[in-house]
Amino acid sequence: MNGLQYKKFSDVDENDVFFDSLKEDYSEFTTWFAKKSAAAEEAYVFYNSRRRMDGFLYLKVEDTADTAIVPPLPEGKALKVGTLKINAHGTKLGERFVKKIFDHAMNSGADYIYVTVFEKHEGLITLLERYGFEKRATKVTPNGSEHVLVRNLNVVTGNVVKDFPHFETTDKKYYLLAIYPEYHSAFLPDSILNGESHDILEDVSHTNSIHKIYISGINRTKCLVPGDIVAIYRTNDGKGKAYYRSVVSSLGVVEEVRQIKSFQSESQFIKYAKPYSIFTIEQLKEYFTNKQKSYIIKFTYNAALKKRIIRKRLIEECLISTRSRWDFTQLTETQLKWIADEGEINESLIVHQA
Repeated sequence: MNGLQYKKFSDVDENDVFFDSLKEDYSEFTTWFAKKSAAAEEAYVFYNSRRRMDGFLYLKVEDTADTAIVPPLPEGKALKVGTLKINAHGTKLGERFVKKIFDHAMNSGADYIYVTVFEKHEGLITLLERYGFEKRATKVTPNGSEHVLVRNLNVVTGNVVKDFPHFETTDKKYYLLAIYPEYHSAFLPDSILNGESHDILEDVSHTNSIHKIYISGINRTKCLVPGDIVAIYRTNDGKGKAYYRSVVSSLGVVEEVRQIKSFQSESQFIKYAKPYSIFTIEQLKEYFTNKQKSYIIKFTYNAALKKRIIRKRLIEECLISTRSRWDFTQLTETQLKWIADEGEINESLIVHQA
């Protein structure tokens, strides 16, 4: 089976060529791997369409500081990224792994995340720094000197990307944003609905990415500004009444909104939109030529609701008005918080600045 899996070390082939570079970097890797296998520990493993390993992620919660790190890391509970390796091939797989790191950190109540990495791994360092990791210390072992990158989870900067996956609700606006069923789960993989096939979660950019591009023909969406929160509403799939089949599945934060006419060329538009949208190059070319969908909304995919909320409850309990279409409709802060609470997202994701 291909795709992202959470597997026991004992079920992973330690002799796979994927691990050769890790063995070169860390002389104790084979012994370490054997210990993790014996302890029945688990890690994320990604297999490509040829069933070859393309990614490996091991995470560990720590309450005791690593004395080899200088200067010492902050006090508190830490999530250590014990092992992270990705074969980069342009599909944003790194972002998918970063999202899993944050998922684990939030679920474990960690105060911060840290990772040690050799300076030669420039791509990985750049990826982590994009999401708020900072070089804070050094770790020296017989294998050499490594940077220690730390992401504090108790600080909000106001930068949508560096603050991911947190939501800052103060002085923001909130909206319900509709998406058709045929696009929904491949676009937002952690929000896949019960009964849907996981086979749709291919190793492609729009599935893996933390960032999403939504192309809208709704003129009202031009009012969105960075930091606004969108609740993604999957419309009726035609298998029953919308009252029971349409659901809110996810929450995201707007990075920016652009009009399609702001792109100077078709190639510039495709370069911007293709990695993060569900549409093919042919569809994007058609949008650019005809300009029938004018607004390009880029947002971060912050949380999948653990419990999807059906339209019936949104009307009767959340009190969202049906006087206008739900393609794009504004919510109150109370309604947004109700969706977050009833959807059972991690409450620490929501930050209230005084």
